[in-house]
This record gives sequence, C-alpha cells and structure tokens, in this order.
Amino acid sequence: MEGLTMEARHLRYALALAEHGHFGRAADALGIAQPPLSKQIADLERETGARLFDRTRQGVFPTAAGEAFLTRARRALEEMTAATVDAGRAARGETGRLRLGFIASALLDPLPDVLGRFGRERPDVRLELHEMASGSSAAALMAGELDVAVTLGPPRGAGAEHLVSVPVGHDHLIAVVSGAHPYAGQTSVSVNQLRRQPLIVAPGRTSPRSPPGCAPCSVRMPPRWTVRPSPGTCTPSSAWPPAGSAWASGPPACCRPRARASGSAR
Repeated sequence: MEGLTMEARHLRYALALAEHGHFGRAADALGIAQPPLSKQIADLERETGARLFDRTRQGVFPTAAGEAFLTRARRALEEMTAATVDAGRAARGETGRLRLGFIASALLDPLPDVLGRFGRERPDVRLELHEMASGSSAAALMAGELDVAVTLGPPRGAGAEHLVSVPVGHDHLIAVVSGAHPYAGQTSVSVNQLRRQPLIVAPGRTSPRSPPGCAPCSVRMPPRWTVRPSPGTCTPSSAWPPAGSAWASGPPACCRPRARASGSAR
C-alpha cells in the first residue's frame, strides 16, 4: 500500500474503539479527546481503502473489513511488544549465543562452576564451547569468531590492544616427569637441574604462551621434544609417560606431579 503512514497508535485506536463501541468512551480510555480519535480513525479508513466501522445510534461496530483489520492489528501489536521484550533480554545477555574459547586446564577450574551458574541464570543463552590454545583463542577473538576466551595470560599479537582482559585466577607451573626419570621421587628440583634435561612442549602454533616471569621457561633449555596433544588433554600428562629422560610443565590441577620445581610463576 504505497504511501502508507500507519503507526502503532492507529492500531491501538482502532482496537480501543472496537472494544468500547463508542468514540467518547474509547477516547477517555486512550486519554485523548474525541475529535482527534474520530479524525485518526477516518484517516485509517482512508489509508486502508475500506470502511472499518459502522457508526450507528446504538454504537460503533466493526465491519467485515474492520474485523479482518483488527485481527491483524492485534497480532501486530503483540509482535511489537514481544520484539521490545526480546531486544531488552538480548541486551541484558539473557538470550542469544555465547561463543567461548578456553584452554584445556580451564575445564578443571574455573569453568565447571562458572558454566553451571551461567546455565542456571541464563537458561535461554546457547553456549558454543571451543577448546583451543591461548594464542588461537586470542586470534579468534580479534577475528570476531569468539565472544569471550579463557586464556593463559592476557591476549597478545596484532589487535590485542582492542581487547579487554580481566584476571579470573592464578596458577603456578610444576615440573612433571615419569616414574623412570632420575628426578622422580624428589620433593623439589632446581631450575639449573631442569636446564640439563630435554623439555617436552606442544607445537608452537597450538601451545599457550608461558606467563612472563616463569623461571623454568625463561632459562635457555636444550633441544625440545615436540609432542602434539590430543584434544581435551593437557600436554604434560599425555606426553611424559614414555619419555623417561624428559620433563614437561603444566598447572597442578592438570598434571600428576612426581617432582616439584623450585621456580614457579603466578
């Protein structure tokens, strides 16, 4: 209908008139004067090209065209109200989708408690969980592929200055060795001792970066053994059993320590 200027108020006016069957009573219910209401209904009929109401001495009654119009008008207003409610809920984070990237150790802490509470408080939000290394999740955030990420340390790389990071916890790294390693059974080992041993690491493009100030990782180490971790596992616990002469590092919650390094990072 070209040139249509119908607004939500016109729909409300028509519904009020149908409900009260009288221009004066409908105007009172709407909080407006009767003449403006009569004019708005006349304008509405002109735009629809049909007489929507019969004016009689007994009252005002919808015509067949009016009944058809009122059915659609009622649905339209209900949809407009629902749209406003849905927009508000989405703005408050109560609906929609949340794409979360996380490092493997976050499955032990803090994600179980956080996700459980989130599910109870935001039951209508669809969660998409993606396990990935810190570097990968930071890149995914900057590419718009994630909404939030749990990483080891703040995001780094080009564009990281546009991201906001908030510390959610602290952890320290421990040295992990097999039962056949010379250091097995010791309560602690020094950084210098570790420097003389091969270090098992994940591939550079998938492993998280070591936190600044991590003493064992800041010391120059001998040639490393690169091991690709399986999805859902922590690199040290999946790599060290067959490597009797090498060591790996990881958070205590994710590893089974046999020897503790004297240097740690928070």
